[in-house]
Amino acid sequence: MDQTVEIKRYLKNKRQLVEKALQKHMLPASDPFKKHIEAMRYSLFAGGKRIRPILCLAAAAAVDDDPEIESALLPTACALECIHTYSLIHDDLPTMDNDALRRGKPTNHTLFGEAGALLAGDSLLTWAFDLLSQAEITSLSTEKRIAIINVIAQAAGPLGMVGGQSMDIANENKQFPFETLQTIHKNKTGALITSSIQAGAIGSGGSTNTIEKLVIYGNKIGLSFQIVDDLLNVTATTEQLGKAAGSDSNRGKATYPSFFGIEETRRQALHAVEAAKTALESFDYRADPLRALADYIYTRSN
Repeated sequence: MDQTVEIKRYLKNKRQLVEKALQKHMLPASDPFKKHIEAMRYSLFAGGKRIRPILCLAAAAAVDDDPEIESALLPTACALECIHTYSLIHDDLPTMDNDALRRGKPTNHTLFGEAGALLAGDSLLTWAFDLLSQAEITSLSTEKRIAIINVIAQAAGPLGMVGGQSMDIANENKQFPFETLQTIHKNKTGALITSSIQAGAIGSGGSTNTIEKLVIYGNKIGLSFQIVDDLLNVTATTEQLGKAAGSDSNRGKATYPSFFGIEETRRQALHAVEAAKTALESFDYRADPLRALADYIYTRSN
């Protein structure tokens, strides 16, 4: 069967699995915090691709494809999506990127107000670590859960995603060396993607050597993901993206296209994908979803 068809089917199946788990674990919108939880749920269930949770499950299966391990990692997958969603809510705020659309829908603050959106993001981040720490909802050992919490906390915090976001904002409308852009991308986007893969590998009992190879894979697809984001911001329409096209240029952000032009940017994104797949050379067929996901990240249209 055509690989494109296969990966679309795989993504659909895993997305449905993650959606079901999110619905199971996410707090219901009930009193006394009904409006606040509605704001959390609004963005969490706004139609995300669930790439980070799926990468977590795919990495686990590349090490050990036991269905029980996948089931045990679903709360981790949900936590990763909560963290990703919180970052998007905060990114869209007027004090950050000031976006009115996300995934083709009004951004959280346009419906719930700036304070409501800020608090919804805060709660999604905190709720993520609640999910990660609950022993009763997973069969993962305490040792594995602590290791996963540590990896994700480092990736999401000041030396990872948040640090990268702060650099991104601080360098708007400034000229800076390409190395600075690399640091921004590696942290703002790549860190959580890589930690998703690490979490899956830890949960399935991967060796140190195995996890190191998967970290290389994660770093490379994280880079490709952000390069393609930069590219789509220039080449796609608002309708295709589900958010404002051309916003990077409007906000004075340096991107791969602004450094290299469109064609060289495409080449560098492809090079990152090929390097990611090279990191998987010692893995067997169980890593095929990771290989296909690398190609999907490069060829996606939004």
